[in-house]
Order: sequence, then C-alpha cells, then structure tokens
Amino acid sequence: MSTEAKVDNSRRNLLVATSVVGGAACVGTLVPFVISMTPSERALAAGAPVEADISKLAPGEMMTVEWRGKPVWIIRRTPEMLASLKKTDSLVSDPTSEKPMQPEYAKNDARAIKPEYLVVVGICTHLGCSPSSKFKQGAEEGMVADWAGGFICPCHGSQFDLAGRVMKSMPAPDNLPVPPHKYLSDARILIGEDDKGA
Repeated sequence: MSTEAKVDNSRRNLLVATSVVGGAACVGTLVPFVISMTPSERALAAGAPVEADISKLAPGEMMTVEWRGKPVWIIRRTPEMLASLKKTDSLVSDPTSEKPMQPEYAKNDARAIKPEYLVVVGICTHLGCSPSSKFKQGAEEGMVADWAGGFICPCHGSQFDLAGRVMKSMPAPDNLPVPPHKYLSDARILIGEDDKGA
C-alpha cells in the first residue's frame, strides 16, 4: 500500500471520528435543552383536570376544590335557592349569561349542566378577591332584608346571586366564571375537561 493511501485512510478515519464525537456532543447539548422545554410534573398537575366527589354534599352546602391554583366552588342548591334565581333576574347585569363566562352547556337559567349543582370559579371578576357565601335569605347574615342569597366580595362589595351572576352597578364587571367540567357519575365531577358537558 502506498504512503498516499495510508494518509487518505488516516484522514478518513480522523474525519469519521471527529464527526461522531461532534454529533454526540450536539446530541448531548440538545437533550437537556429539549427536556427543559417540556413542562414539569408540577406544571402538568397545576393544569390537570381535578375530580370532585360530591356524594356527601348535602342540599344547601358548598365544597371547594383547587384547579389551576384557583378555588372552584361546587354548591348543591336547594329548590328554594333555585327559585331565588327568578327573583334576581331583574337585579343582575347579565341575566341571560350573554358574556362568555361559561361554556355553552351552562348558558341557561341555572348556569349549570344539572340545575341542582353550581360549579364556579370562586374569584371575583373585579380584582381577584374571593367572595364570601351568604346563602341565607333576608337580613340573617347581615345583608339587606330582601337579600335572596348568594355571595359578597369583602374587598369592594360586589354581590353575586346563587348562579354566580353579578348584581347591577357593582365593581365586578362580569359573572363568576363557570369552568369546563363534566359528570363522570352522579357522585363525581371532573373539573377542567368537558367533552361539551357530556
């Protein structure tokens, strides 16, 4: 074999080895970069749907679950609570829920899939405070005599009825949002996923 052939083989081997090492270095650099772009388990969990067991929720009671770092209220309304919604129709700023604060399947009188259960994000649409529940009608909970029941924001006084609809002339501009949700069974609700409310 001539000297020139030996030199060409050496160059070729050197070129192949350099390419392999360069490629490995490139992959080694890209892997952490690509991994850093995928969401962490904590981030995935923060946006993941949340299941709520409503089997022990008695009529007139409310439970709170956390979804995406926000409180979601589930209220099991009594027949009297549902009847109060007709009384507040003329008092709320968006009685037919025209603003998109709820999925289409909750754009009804009760703002719910099942009228008995209200599912809303418990954050005032004014400055993000969390309203207090004032479910009892009348002055029993320190409200006005004709209070029909609902929620009041302690920060600036915004009032909401038992469908989460904001009263007229309040600081809050919108109703409490209804998150996407669906019923997995009569006793379980999945919040954060809806399949159009099926």
